[in-house]
Amino acid sequence: MLVPVILAGGTGSRLWPLSRQLNPKQFLALTDERATMLQQTVSRLKGLKVDAPVVICNEEHRFLAAEQLRLAGEDGPRIILEPVGRNTAPAIALAALQAVAEDEESVLLVLAADHLIADTAAFQDTVSRAQPLAEAGKLVTFGIVPGQAETGYGYIHKGKAQGGDGFDVERFVEKPDYATAQGYLESGDYLWNSGMFLFKASRYLEELERFRPDILHACRAALEDSAQDLHFTRVNYEAFAACPDESVDYAVMEKTSSAVVVPLDAGWSDIGSWSALWEVSGKDDAGNAIAGDVIQQDSSGCLVRADHRLVATVGVEDLVVVETKDAVLVAHKDRVQDVKKVVRQIEADGRHEHLNHREVYRPWGVYDSIDNGHRYQVKRITVKPGAKLSVQMHHHRAEHWIVVSGTASVTNGEKTYLVTENQSTFIPVGEVHSLENPGVIDLELIEVQSGSYLGEDDIVRFADKYGRTG
Repeated sequence: MLVPVILAGGTGSRLWPLSRQLNPKQFLALTDERATMLQQTVSRLKGLKVDAPVVICNEEHRFLAAEQLRLAGEDGPRIILEPVGRNTAPAIALAALQAVAEDEESVLLVLAADHLIADTAAFQDTVSRAQPLAEAGKLVTFGIVPGQAETGYGYIHKGKAQGGDGFDVERFVEKPDYATAQGYLESGDYLWNSGMFLFKASRYLEELERFRPDILHACRAALEDSAQDLHFTRVNYEAFAACPDESVDYAVMEKTSSAVVVPLDAGWSDIGSWSALWEVSGKDDAGNAIAGDVIQQDSSGCLVRADHRLVATVGVEDLVVVETKDAVLVAHKDRVQDVKKVVRQIEADGRHEHLNHREVYRPWGVYDSIDNGHRYQVKRITVKPGAKLSVQMHHHRAEHWIVVSGTASVTNGEKTYLVTENQSTFIPVGEVHSLENPGVIDLELIEVQSGSYLGEDDIVRFADKYGRTG
């Protein structure tokens, strides 16, 4: 049984302001307007003989992952939640332990949720040709055939040829300087380290037991004390938090004598920066990659993305300009690696723009904070058909709801009643309440909050169909 394991952790800080901590790049539509990076990863599995994918993501991203998998046609997704991030070696260990419990012969195809692979047929063909190596007990990593000298990736030095298209891994190499990278390219003996793998779950666990038993034992304890919640497997927090933070490369692949690299030439990119996105995007005659409402005059080599308003450029070259509802980034393409420094500064200043967009997704729908000031905040709220907000109360704020379209079923203290278009209702401070969409179309409403404190942590939940607490 071939089990795809999709690693969907990470924050993608180098793609700020589009990628945010609570809505990172793997859940964004970056290279395809119709599909997010996670959905594209799932889609390229179609045609391979695989089991349902296992997605491993952060606890705070669980509903984003579940909804996007549902929209991608995965009606019964298997999602393992990491209560804290512990890197790739523990994440893969959780999936391997779960897979072995179901089938000792399971082979794991480990993929990142945020990579671009332009040639799906070449990807599938390479996986199929590498599978016999994995079934023979080898730990296969896929090495990208380099197209140019690249200092942003680690490299794999090919050794002796194995059966099929595989090579022994001579060594893993950290990110080189440009002259070294140029030498690697000219030699033909080096591949980019893609971070994708294929191996039997049992073999990975054997090697992890040999080289990092502390990681394996922590993951085993976390999974043995796990709980099933809807589509989610919740591992034990304390056990997993005690697990060392280690990548699969350092924990296993650089130590094992069974590592094999299989070259992959399929139009791969990790979309690790705005310049990387520019490289894979369609461009006009002046080399500009444009998305959204953009006017450019005498500009060249730029990436300009306007999500909510008109953006105009005049007489500029090689810039990245990204506009969102609450932030604008302007950077030279040669300096986009430093965007993560901006994110760190935002966090250090106690701001919130690194956490989320103005639009915030919830399991019941989405809200957009359209205005705020002293003692008030205004939100546009969309509730999906059949969805319900938690039964809750607030200590510090009152809420006024005005229905714009659809029908709301409102619980307000002891009363439950319907509110339809152009009607409104008031929720006093301290009143237990909830909101539900009983209809078959989206419920749209405006919420006006007023009070001494308007933070999202002023929520006391008494009941919630999505398993949230607080």
